[in-house]
Amino acid sequence: MRTSLHLVMYTLVGTALCYADKFQILYASNIDKGDSFLNVTNTGANGAALNGPGFGGATGNICLNVYGFSPDEQLVACCSCLITPNGLVSLSVTQDILFNTLTGIRPNSTVIKLVTTATGPGPSFTGTSCTNTAAMAGTNSNPVVGGALAWGTTLHAPAVSGGSFVTTERPALEATLSPEELLSISNRCANIIGNGSSYGICRSCRTGGLNAER
Repeated sequence: MRTSLHLVMYTLVGTALCYADKFQILYASNIDKGDSFLNVTNTGANGAALNGPGFGGATGNICLNVYGFSPDEQLVACCSCLITPNGLVSLSVTQDILFNTLTGIRPNSTVIKLVTTATGPGPSFTGTSCTNTAAMAGTNSNPVVGGALAWGTTLHAPAVSGGSFVTTERPALEATLSPEELLSISNRCANIIGNGSSYGICRSCRTGGLNAER
């Protein structure tokens, strides 16, 4: 039943779900040497208020669903947050995504996967809450959509002994999201929320951007 709910809203191309910028991936390494950061915006691809957010009801809102993996493939954290059109939100890898991992261990590097969904109800973009949508990504109530762009920083080891770690910032990479992968990460997130006793639920985004020095 859950599989059919995930697939009913999608146009399939082979095994790929066909949406631009719906699924993005980045990584952070050398976390024991310093924090890394994630900045994400809503491009307005799903609509925006004609005269700005102060006029009329909500429109164009999306949910950013965040999944943090340890290098051995374990999903150790998941969460979601609301992004309004043209807004900017951010997360710290150590203080937000990995602050309370399911395993109780903070890995020294992580893969971060981002899936964007409509806020609901249904395929609309008028909702103002993204509570637990990382566990429901791809269902009728929270279908996968495009409309988010992300950038992330990470630390790189010095080229010479005794040198300083170097911070780089790059856009997240768009990737193919298979139905199987979507089911896997959303189901595992549902298990975290339902059975993790609050472990593995990362903090939501904060408004504004973060730089390499926080």
